Amino acid sequence: MQKKQFILLVAFCIGFVTVSVAQHKRYTIKNGIGIIGGLTQYDIATDNFTTKSGNGFIGGMIATVGIPHKWYTVSYGLQFSQNTLEITGRPSLATITQEQIDYNILAVQLAFMLHVKLLGDNLTIDLGPQLQYNSELELDNDNQSNYIIDGFDNLFAEDITKISQFNVNGVVGASAGIGNFKLRASYSYGFTNMLNKLNDQNLTTTPSAEKFEGHQNMLAFALMITF
Repeated sequence: MQKKQFILLVAFCIGFVTVSVAQHKRYTIKNGIGIIGGLTQYDIATDNFTTKSGNGFIGGMIATVGIPHKWYTVSYGLQFSQNTLEITGRPSLATITQEQIDYNILAVQLAFMLHVKLLGDNLTIDLGPQLQYNSELELDNDNQSNYIIDGFDNLFAEDITKISQFNVNGVVGASAGIGNFKLRASYSYGFTNMLNKLNDQNLTTTPSAEKFEGHQNMLAFALMITF
């Protein structure tokens, strides 16, 4: 069901990834469309759980607006990512041995980026806001659903899957390349608390009394091809 929702959301958003900037009568504005694909490293920074970053992939479309006489260009685009994450737990309360619980998370991200020119269009610093709709945390192995989360007495792996699905991120990075080909490295940080929804579920959190709080961290390394 969640995958169908993602497909519909992607199809809806792609309709907005078009360029509609009017041409200035004295300057040539260069519009373009690009595709991007690469690898990610994903984590949730939180004091509630012991996490370990996981790998994933990213792909999407970008619309660019290049203004030659300005010190910047702008772009906006839609990208889809599939990421993994590990959280430490144990098979039962009586078990001392810790194991990693594997989760998957899907995300659709819509970003508006400002690209500061360092060496023309060949090297830029990229920054801007990003809106995100993500899936809930999905257990990679259903046999781990009753594992107890490390640091808790009665909090199970399946209990923490229903996280907040609408989030706002900030993105910073750099792009380098020649012509239609560029390599892009970016880091996105979640401004919103993506674990906030867990605070409304009356979960048993003994011996801890702290509220759940976590912020997304995602590194992406990608190749971008523009047309």
